[in-house]
Amino acid sequence: MALTARVSVEPMRLEDVAVVHQIERLSFRTPWPAYAFEQELRGNRLARYVVARAGDLVVGFAGLWLMVDEAHVTTFSVHPDWRRQGIGRQLLLGLVDLSRSIGALRMTLEVRASNEAAQALYRSFGFDVAGRRPHYYTDDGEDALVMTTPDFDDERLRATVEAERARVIG
Repeated sequence: MALTARVSVEPMRLEDVAVVHQIERLSFRTPWPAYAFEQELRGNRLARYVVARAGDLVVGFAGLWLMVDEAHVTTFSVHPDWRRQGIGRQLLLGLVDLSRSIGALRMTLEVRASNEAAQALYRSFGFDVAGRRPHYYTDDGEDALVMTTPDFDDERLRATVEAERARVIG
């Protein structure tokens, strides 16, 4: 897919929470409450959150927790009106760079077993399925796939990420 929307990926600010929560509600059947994002930004020293901005407009967001040496992606979404334009790819590249900068050796996440589009994006960044969490999602009992990258010092992963960077930069 060609990149059609240029965005900047920046740290999430408290003033972004209302728009982030709106995107969250449009994206997930059981969204986090807005105060959860506020608590994450204010008090969780393990948490890092970013937003994708098109000009002044927040069009996506993502977050992770640094768990010892692993960056665990906690949330990831693009506003429905802005999907299929490469913004998720730009957000994921931002998370990879952020993960490296805070000392993570690899990344992990859970994704719905039925969400093939997200799985394809994650695979393009070197994630592979490492396991399955049966009945993980509380809204409908769907399984989650656990996906993880090789260590960041893996030469194949480095090449994969750099190929994705070239795709984003164009």
